[in-house]
Amino acid sequence: MKINRFLTSSHLYSWKNACLLLLVLTLATLQGVQAKSYGEIEQQRIDLVFPKADSASEPQGEFKVRTLSSGDEVLGYVFQSLDVVDIPAYSGKPINMQVILDTTGVIQDAYVLEHHEPILLVGIPISKLHAFNAKYKGIQVNQRVVVGRSGDPDAVTVDAVTGATVTVMVVNEIVMRSARAVAVSLGLVEENAGLAQKPATVREDIYQPADWAELTGNGAIRRLHLTRGQVDEAFKGSEAEGVDQASTDQVDDTFIDLYTAHLNAPTIGRNLLGDNQYRFLMEELKPGEQAIAVLGSGKYSFKGSGYVRGGIFDRVQLRQFGATISFHDRDFERLSDVYAEGMPDFREMAIFIVREPHGFDPGSPWALELLVKRQTGPISGIFSSFELPYQMPEEYLERPQPTAAELAAVEEANRPLWLNIWYQKSFQIGVICLALLLLTVILFLQDKFTQRPHFLHWLRRGYLIFTVVFIGWYALGQLSVVNVLTFVHALVQDFRWELFLTDPIIFIIWTFTAASILLWGRGVFCGWLCPFGALQELINEAARKLKIPQYELPFALHERLWAIKYIILLLLFGLSLESLATAERFAEVEPFKTAITLKFDRQWWFVLYAVILLVINIFTRKVYCRYVCPLGAALAIPSKFRLFDWLKRRKECGSPCQLCAKECEIQAIHPDGHINANECHYCLDCQMTYHNDDKCPPLILKQKKRSKKAPVSADLIPVVQVVVPERAL
Repeated sequence: MKINRFLTSSHLYSWKNACLLLLVLTLATLQGVQAKSYGEIEQQRIDLVFPKADSASEPQGEFKVRTLSSGDEVLGYVFQSLDVVDIPAYSGKPINMQVILDTTGVIQDAYVLEHHEPILLVGIPISKLHAFNAKYKGIQVNQRVVVGRSGDPDAVTVDAVTGATVTVMVVNEIVMRSARAVAVSLGLVEENAGLAQKPATVREDIYQPADWAELTGNGAIRRLHLTRGQVDEAFKGSEAEGVDQASTDQVDDTFIDLYTAHLNAPTIGRNLLGDNQYRFLMEELKPGEQAIAVLGSGKYSFKGSGYVRGGIFDRVQLRQFGATISFHDRDFERLSDVYAEGMPDFREMAIFIVREPHGFDPGSPWALELLVKRQTGPISGIFSSFELPYQMPEEYLERPQPTAAELAAVEEANRPLWLNIWYQKSFQIGVICLALLLLTVILFLQDKFTQRPHFLHWLRRGYLIFTVVFIGWYALGQLSVVNVLTFVHALVQDFRWELFLTDPIIFIIWTFTAASILLWGRGVFCGWLCPFGALQELINEAARKLKIPQYELPFALHERLWAIKYIILLLLFGLSLESLATAERFAEVEPFKTAITLKFDRQWWFVLYAVILLVINIFTRKVYCRYVCPLGAALAIPSKFRLFDWLKRRKECGSPCQLCAKECEIQAIHPDGHINANECHYCLDCQMTYHNDDKCPPLILKQKKRSKKAPVSADLIPVVQVVVPERAL
């Protein structure tokens, strides 16, 4: 039996090593998405837009643009976006679109040819994305397009697709950036991108003492004051109308009173910061970097809390020349001391650094954009932007004398294309961070918690309910093997942190899972943070309470079935080398999207599959997790490199004691007593037994030995002489 177990363990070890080796050896074979032919659909879209077109030229130029003609008359131009821009969406792959322009630079059609977005592959109908793209018809390539609401009266606003906001934001960027680049290359619109190559410089030799009133009076400090009524007005006509709406007596209340200033100019920076603080700031800045002060008071916080969680500020951004500059935590400095005389009190003050690679021009107008979001559902919301325009006073600048053509081009360039920032879900992330902090405390203090089994059982049940309801159904934080495949492809092709920050819930859970694997193994995620795993465990526990019979496979068979999930992982990874989209479809072997992401609201065969797994789980705990789950297999591979072994065992475990092995409900403890960390779900049941003096056989035996009394030494019975009275004789 021992030899058989050794051989079986060796086979599993070889399986895991084979998985790891294949992953490493095949990374170099991964290739990015390339523009290609998509058959009849391309011509069908052309015929729909230009039915009179009788010819299309061969792809020409840098962007492989085809010219559409009717006889000798040019009607328009068609191209694929992937030949122009390569912007990854949340899947890690770019979305490829066919865009058709007319001869005046107006978009006539934008159609998705290929995408790899998981939410569109498994839940939201692609028809919704096509309906979104139809809104670009008639938009000029130099117009600004905003997804959601905007305070810019010249901007074109389009509504997002509920549940796929990140995807449509990427689509918007792809359409507008590629269309403008092609229009410029064809001469349909004027080129103005080169203007930023001649930026003005801030004059360091100009300084005049000035108080707050003077700085605000000459435009060195600019203000945006919003009332609650103005914010309510911005959401009128949208789904968010009426959400958090001010009452009649509150419409004039201040929503936010926002000020901004460019600190590089000595007259502005020294008067606001004081000589020492200004000098320290300028010494920290690298050549070409600019410091922007933002000051605010009122009900709304311009900082938010996204920069704490994901490293990016999701409520303010800077826009110049059609480019949006987002601020990360590394671009932020606290501002606590200000010295301008007459300055009002502010609830929040900050300094943001614009880094040199952005090509920021201090002498050209820019705008501080404030994003305000209103929630319309658990996963949906509408946001509106409000702009605070800024232009540094001319006396603080030194610039090359522009020509009349350049001045006209600057004015045109200041009508930026849309490039909005992803936003974060502050409430959901705050709760999840607190929950992860609690889990970390439980894991680090597990010896203390496991000595109180009754408390820990109820704490774990509550945590599993939270995982299913909040992390899974509400915050949509269910990880998937698709995330693993996307991450591997991103490592090889074009890794960008922005790709993974687009979904903060998934990003935070992934980060915590990666750290927990190094410390404890895969079990922390599978046993505590996987919503579908938690749902299974809660259902099975309820079944046990109802005395429903439980069945377990013989350990020898159970051990061999572990290999199934590794085989599934290898197959999915092999498919992803050919087509990530195909692999994502076959990843439906995971019931996560059906049961958690879409809450069983999809086609009946998907629902039936998920229900069957849950019904089997009533009689045998977490069958899917143990034998089928490719995500569990993917997490088990790096678990081999965990740094610590936190689960305690005794020399009696396995021989002769088999109590923990019999009680382990997922059979992660071998008959010889050792715990298989690659299969353990870290429920801590075995540790509760380990510390239980009344349950653990080795502890009970030791207790008996201690309590056994020593033998009592023999005592002599004293002899007593009895005297019989004479009367008795």
